[in-house]
Amino acid sequence: MIPRLSRRALLFRRSLATHASQVDKDCTSITPPYALLLQKLDDVRKVLKRPLTLAEKILYSHIIDPESSLSGGGRIRGEAYLQLRPERVAMQDASAQMALLQFMSAGLPECAVPTSIHCDHLIQAVDGAESDLKRSIVTNQEVFDFLQSAAQKYGIEFWRPGSGIIHQIVLENYAAPGMLMLDSHTPNAGGLGMLAIGVGGADAVDAMTGTPWELKAPNIIGIHLTGKLNGWATPKDLILHLAGKLTVRGGTGSILEYYGPGVASQSCTGLATIANMGAEVGATTSTFPYSSNMREYLKATGRSPVATAADKAATQGFLSADEGAQYDDVIEINLSDIEPTINGPFTPDLATPISQFGKFIEEQGWKDEFSASLIGSCTNSSYEDMTSVADLARQAKVAGLATKVPFLCTPGSEQIRATMERDNVTSTLQDVGAVVLANACGPCIGQWKRLDHQDEENAILTSFNRNFKSRNDGNSKTMNFLASPTVVTAMAFSGKLSFNPMVDTLTLPSGEPFKFSAPSGQNLPANGFTPGDRTYYPAPTPKPQPEVDVVIKKDSQRLELLEPFSSPFTSENLELPPLKVLLRVRGKCTTDHISAAGPWLKYKGHLTNISENLLITATNDEGGEMNVAFDKDTNTSGTIPEIAKRFKARQQPWALVVDDNYGEGSAREHAALQPRFYGCNLILARSFARIHETNLKKQGVLPLWFVDKADYSRIGSGDILETVGLFEVFAGKPDASIKIKVTKPDGTVFEVPTKHTMSADQLKWLKAGSALNQIRSTGN
Repeated sequence: MIPRLSRRALLFRRSLATHASQVDKDCTSITPPYALLLQKLDDVRKVLKRPLTLAEKILYSHIIDPESSLSGGGRIRGEAYLQLRPERVAMQDASAQMALLQFMSAGLPECAVPTSIHCDHLIQAVDGAESDLKRSIVTNQEVFDFLQSAAQKYGIEFWRPGSGIIHQIVLENYAAPGMLMLDSHTPNAGGLGMLAIGVGGADAVDAMTGTPWELKAPNIIGIHLTGKLNGWATPKDLILHLAGKLTVRGGTGSILEYYGPGVASQSCTGLATIANMGAEVGATTSTFPYSSNMREYLKATGRSPVATAADKAATQGFLSADEGAQYDDVIEINLSDIEPTINGPFTPDLATPISQFGKFIEEQGWKDEFSASLIGSCTNSSYEDMTSVADLARQAKVAGLATKVPFLCTPGSEQIRATMERDNVTSTLQDVGAVVLANACGPCIGQWKRLDHQDEENAILTSFNRNFKSRNDGNSKTMNFLASPTVVTAMAFSGKLSFNPMVDTLTLPSGEPFKFSAPSGQNLPANGFTPGDRTYYPAPTPKPQPEVDVVIKKDSQRLELLEPFSSPFTSENLELPPLKVLLRVRGKCTTDHISAAGPWLKYKGHLTNISENLLITATNDEGGEMNVAFDKDTNTSGTIPEIAKRFKARQQPWALVVDDNYGEGSAREHAALQPRFYGCNLILARSFARIHETNLKKQGVLPLWFVDKADYSRIGSGDILETVGLFEVFAGKPDASIKIKVTKPDGTVFEVPTKHTMSADQLKWLKAGSALNQIRSTGN
C-alpha cells in the first residue's frame, strides 16, 4: 500500500511535456487472440452458413458456445441471447465505485479479465487545469484512496486524476481491431475497428467475475460511405447529420457498421468521434473495417505489435465484412454532400445544417448570441482536432482578433496535453483567450462550477456529445448546441449564433472584413506523440496484492458497503406483489433525469445519499410539475424522493409508468439502483433505451413494454398493479405473456397486455432479487 502522504503527493504531481518519443508498449494483454477468434469464427460459420458482417465476426467470435447460442434455425439478430466473453473492462471513477463495491461482495481475489479504472469524472472545472486538479484531488481524496487501494488489491490498472478521459485513454492504450470490450457507455474505441460496448457497473462485474456476459444479438445497420469530406466538414458533422436522420431511438438494438470507400479517407481519431456519438442514437456500438489509418495510429501510439498482428488477421478475412453480407438496413451517405451541422438544443438529434442555422435561431425567437464556447471532451480532443482549431486561432491572431466569449479547451489525455504543449498548440489557443482545463471530463458531464448566467436563459456552443437540460452547468435554461470543434472555435470570435464561418466575415479593428480560411489539422504529430508525465501511466496487468486493505472510512458520506436486495418472490408465489404506482413520467426521461450528475457525483459510492436525487428533474404527467409525486394514502404531495421513501418505510413496493426511450443517455446504473433501493419492482414503458433496460434487469427490476402505447395514459399514481402470467414466464412456457391487472383507487379493474425481453438468465436474476445475488448463489 502506498503511504498516504506519498500517494497524495503523487496525485498532485503534474509535469511539463518530457519530449520523449513513443516506444512500443508491452502489448501482451491488449493484442486480441486472433488465432483463437478465427478458430471460433470457423465454428460460427459451420452453424450459420452465410456471409457475415464485420460486427458479427467480432461479436460471434467471442461467444462462449456458438452451437448453443446460434443453432436452432431461427433468426439470430434481434432475437437470440448471446453468452459472451469480453476481453477487457474499462471504468471511470464515478461508476467504478459502485462496480467495485459489487465486485467486492462477490468474494473473488482478482479480476477475471484485464480491467482499468480512470479518474476523470470527479475533477471540477473552475479556473484552469492546475488549480482545478489540485482542488478536486483534495475534495475527492477518500474516493481516490478507495479506488487506488481496490485496484492494488485486485490487480486493476489505475489511471490517477489528471491522466485523461477514459475513452481517449482506451483509444490510445488498449483498443485493438477485432477486440470486444466493455466500456462506460461511450464506445469511442470503435474507431479502431473493434466493438466497445457501453454498459453499467453490474455488466462490468459480470466480466470481472468471469460470469458469461449476456447480450441480445443486435441488428446490424450498414452505413455506406462514399465521397470525401470537404472544406469545413468533419467526422463530427457526419455523425451530427446521421443523428438527425436516425433520431435518439433509431439505432436502439443495433450496431452501426460503416463501410464503403469513404471510410478509408477518415483518420482513426475521426472514426472514434463518429463511434463516440453512435451512443446518442441508441446504438449498441459502432465499428469500421480495418484501415491503413488505424495501422498508423497504432504505430504512433506505441502499439506496433498490435498493428502487425492485426495486419495478419486482416489478410485472413477477420477485420472486414464478407462479400455478400446482408444488413438489416442500409443508409447511404455521400461525404461530399456533408456540411457543418449544429445539433440542439436539449437533444442531440435536432440537426440543422450551418447554412440554415441562423434562420432557425430567428424562427425560434432566440437571442442571436451565446455565452461560452467549449471544445474537447471524449468526443473531440484528438491531436487532429486540436491542431485544426489552432489553425483557426493562428489566423485570428494574425488578424488581431480575440474570442468574444469565454473559450474553454479540454485535452483528452496527458499524451494529448503534452504533445499540444510541445508543438505550441496550447500557447496558440491561449494567445486568443483560451483557458485550458484539466485532462478530464469537466463541463461535458456537468463538472463545471459556472458562476455566470445562473438561472438565466442562455446558449453555449460545445463539441461535446450530449446536451440534455441542466447537464453542463446545472441550469435548465442553458441551451447547448453541439458542433465540430472548428465551428465552435470560429464562432467564438463572433459571439453570434447566426455566424457562418464558411461565408460570413468579421470586422477587424481597422474596419476591414476578415474571413476564415477552411481549417487544416494534422492527423498525427510529425514528431510523434510525447507521453508527458509518465507517472500517470500504470504498469500493465499488475499482480493482485491480497494483503492490501480496501480503504473505506466508517463514517464516510461518500462510500457505503452494499446490502443485497431481497427477492420479492416466494417459493409459493412467482408473481410480483401488488405494486403502487409512484408516478407517470412525462416525455424525455434520460439517466440524467433519473440520477442527476454534477454535484451529485460525489455520492456515486453511497447509495443512500445519491438516492436523494431520484427523478428530481422528471416531469409528472399528472399535473405537469417537475419533481412532484402524490401520496394517495394521505392525500398529500411531496418531492419524488420523499414519496418514494414513504413507500419504502411502509414496505410498500411500487412501480413507475414511463414514456418512450426511457433511460437514454449515460450508462448510469445508479438510475436503476436508486429506484430499486427505494422499493421499485416494475417499470412499464412505451419503450426503453438498451443499456438502462439491462441495468434494471441486473438490479431485479422487471422492465415491461406496453403492447399498446396508448395504455400509458390509462395508469396513474396510486393505482395498484399486479402481474398476471409472470409465473408462466418463469416456468418457460412457450409464448407465455405478462398482463398487468390495474386496480384504480375507485375500485375499477382492467388489464393491459405487455411484452418483455427477459432471457432465461435474466429471469434468474429477477427471481434472485438481482444479478449479483444470482452470482453469489452459484459461487461464481
